[in-house]
Amino acid sequence: MKDSRIGFGLLGTGLIAPFHARALNAAAEAELAAAADMNAERLAKFTAEYGCKGYATLEEMLADPEVGVVSVLTPNHLHYEAVMRALEAGKHVLVEKPPAMSLKEVDEMAAKARQKGLKVEVVLQCRTRKAIQAMRQAIEQGRFGRILHADTYMKWFRATDYYRMDAWRMSRRWGAGVTIQQLFHYIDLLQYLAGPPKRVQARMTNLAHPEIEVEDTTLAFVEFENGAQGVVQASTALWPGTDIRIEINGENGTAIMVGERIETWKFRDERPEDEEIRQIGRAAVGTGAGGAADLDFQDHQRVIEDLVAAIKEDRQPMITLESARLTLEWALAMYKSAKQEAPVELPLGAEEDVW
Repeated sequence: MKDSRIGFGLLGTGLIAPFHARALNAAAEAELAAAADMNAERLAKFTAEYGCKGYATLEEMLADPEVGVVSVLTPNHLHYEAVMRALEAGKHVLVEKPPAMSLKEVDEMAAKARQKGLKVEVVLQCRTRKAIQAMRQAIEQGRFGRILHADTYMKWFRATDYYRMDAWRMSRRWGAGVTIQQLFHYIDLLQYLAGPPKRVQARMTNLAHPEIEVEDTTLAFVEFENGAQGVVQASTALWPGTDIRIEINGENGTAIMVGERIETWKFRDERPEDEEIRQIGRAAVGTGAGGAADLDFQDHQRVIEDLVAAIKEDRQPMITLESARLTLEWALAMYKSAKQEAPVELPLGAEEDVW
């Protein structure tokens, strides 16, 4: 490795891997060291483009002393096994969301990381957006007063080809469906801002992808532990797709993020910094509304840089397994509610299997 950079090894070279590669190339103190994939053709194309070593198996990559962090980019249902093997081998881990498919698996991953003294960070990169950080700071400062509503609206579009590119994208048990695959990011933002829910009622349907067996649309009503209520609306059926929208309404203020930009920022107590906050974000930045590759890599870069800093400073990363567990619990509760056609109270039992 050059200087004191930490080497990252990517497990999986599919759709999301190029974003990680570009983020690593831009990140301070990090470097793309290797990639592993059982698909030899895909691996060869990736390593040629990004100039890193290639391995046919995770075991081979774990033996590489230049790999200090394993980035788990496999299909969702394979995250648990890969994370546990990487930790057992003494590697820090960056894992795409959801970290696992059950609360029990997340708990075991966290216990293994503590036992080994290793860091695990979850790629819930939207938390790092300047708009979200401004909203969280305003909440911590009490500017909203009592939060009354916390809502997310994700009206996206994905063609059927998106689901067909990998078999796992058409299987709920393997981690597919709009709730666990796309909406996960945005209920994560709601729990990051407004806190965890205590009750959810969800309905899931397939509006525009009859060839697949997972939901492409989710509607839910949420009651938060702090007394706020919320609406969750998500779909990959709504052509051509519009930017994600996060709304926080309190008794003393309202803040709305669209895409990565602040659209509304109004409080009873106007402050000098408010006008600058209203300028956060750029309308031209892609946030995934119309296609899975319509994204920038800067959010991933900030997560990578945070993990590197956490390793070097021996501190907890910004996005821990424990915090991601709250979001997984919310997603699982929505699946349970939709299946039972009834409201579901949280918390769920760690052993509960909703799949």
